[in-house]
Amino acid sequence: MNRQIWVLLWSCGLLTAQAPSNRPWKFAVSGDSRNCGGIVMPAIAAHVHEDRAAFYWHLGDFRAVYKFDEDMAPPPQLGLHEKTWDTQAYIAAAWPDAIAHQIAPFGTLPVFLAIGNHEVIPPMTREAWLVQFADWLETPLLRNQRLKDDPQDHQLHAYYHWIRAGIDFINLDNAANNSFDPAQLKWLHAVLEHDEASSQIKTIVVGMHEALPDSFSRGHSMSESQPGETSGHEAYEALWHAQESAHKRVYVLASHSHFYMENIYDTPDWKGKVLPGWIVGTAGAVRYKRPDGLTDEQNVQTGVYGYMLANVTADGAIAFAFHKLSLEDLQTVNAGKYPDPLIRWCYEENRQ
Repeated sequence: MNRQIWVLLWSCGLLTAQAPSNRPWKFAVSGDSRNCGGIVMPAIAAHVHEDRAAFYWHLGDFRAVYKFDEDMAPPPQLGLHEKTWDTQAYIAAAWPDAIAHQIAPFGTLPVFLAIGNHEVIPPMTREAWLVQFADWLETPLLRNQRLKDDPQDHQLHAYYHWIRAGIDFINLDNAANNSFDPAQLKWLHAVLEHDEASSQIKTIVVGMHEALPDSFSRGHSMSESQPGETSGHEAYEALWHAQESAHKRVYVLASHSHFYMENIYDTPDWKGKVLPGWIVGTAGAVRYKRPDGLTDEQNVQTGVYGYMLANVTADGAIAFAFHKLSLEDLQTVNAGKYPDPLIRWCYEENRQ
């Protein structure tokens, strides 16, 4: 499909995330693509296309902002003599570079974006992020859903939702102060109340940058601030109500911590109220060490790049599987685009 036809279909609202609900389908998700995202994300895109996923969902942190990303300014020890950046030039180029090297490889595949904490590191702001990434935040699908929820809501938000095949996908914003603001919580309650009352909605999938409080990654999550604890607990309890009282399937996805982890809410804090939860911060950011105090149930994978592929059944049940990328994956898709020493550095050295 050439670009002109794609733009026409998208503008008419014909190319959306809607699909028949009577057959299995797939989507892909990961987050944290700073540092080496320009090298890792094209490999993710290539595999997501091979998987025939319906869309890709990025859970935030596209560029480091507080420092130069290594895929833009290679480590000096590599001797690559790449362009020398000053801070002003880097800030101006950071998000356009992410669009060109991290999002563009997905081509016509729909891409949904969450905002991460690095998107609001000064001088970056949420307002600037909304403007820069408006093409992905104000698609006909998202705009129509927002106006269906509230015909008076003509404002662009970093939180939004869309519905596909009986599944409500809810994208949240906890980029600033590790928390949800009151307006967003009010909106979330209204969305979940509608979902609970709807016989058409079978499943709720919630994605955000930072994990909700009291997970196995609580040291790097909404638990890092009191507003985060308070607003995160309120959101968790609302999701628990949707699962237990309204009998909806609920799945909770996050990134922020740069590893892959399953069963993140199966902690003593949430005993008796465990929601299915995952962390997948594996799209290019400097990779973190394994947290302490985990069991085999968390199935942690560290020092890896990759994404989760979600296999959705006709009744709305979802099975998630992590797909790890190899050095060959990165080399194949980036051949002639990045120097091989830099590709190897990102694969072998970009870790704590």
